[in-house]
Amino acid sequence: MDDDSPYYVNELAIVEPGATVGAGTSIWRHSHVRSEAVIGADCLLGKNVYVDEGAVLGDRVTIQNNVSVYMGVTLEDDVFVGPSAVFTNDMYPRSRNREWVLVPTVVRRGASVCANATVVCGVEVGEWAVVAAGAVVTKDVESHEIVAGNPARRLGWACRCGRVASRDQDRPAGEPVCELHRD
Repeated sequence: MDDDSPYYVNELAIVEPGATVGAGTSIWRHSHVRSEAVIGADCLLGKNVYVDEGAVLGDRVTIQNNVSVYMGVTLEDDVFVGPSAVFTNDMYPRSRNREWVLVPTVVRRGASVCANATVVCGVEVGEWAVVAAGAVVTKDVESHEIVAGNPARRLGWACRCGRVASRDQDRPAGEPVCELHRD
């Protein structure tokens, strides 16, 4: 890696020519960024992260170890992805299926997808939402919604800080705010 590079790539990582990587981003050991992947500024990719061609990461995205972000997945600014979380991009996967159809997935600004969660393709995870560890997301998650389980179900509503703002099933009026951030 060039010492004048505006981003860091560990000597055991691969960034293919044609990938776009923003300034201040760090890419750690055994990670692989494919050609035509787009990674924003100030991102952190942990050990053994794979970013496929056509995947898009906004600014300040953190991806912990052992995560694959496949073609068709978009992670907007300030998204957190916990260790070993999974994203899919094919509704009907089969070995060597040349007729497969890419199904996009979007994780909106500030959302968190926690450890070992699975996000099935075709869903949108809303801004500041929290997908709990081990959850299997099969349908859209609203902004600020907290979901858990298999399939993922609503547990309540999250503050921007990620803490529980409400355990009500109905969405609160206005933006949910936890006790620490209430006036």
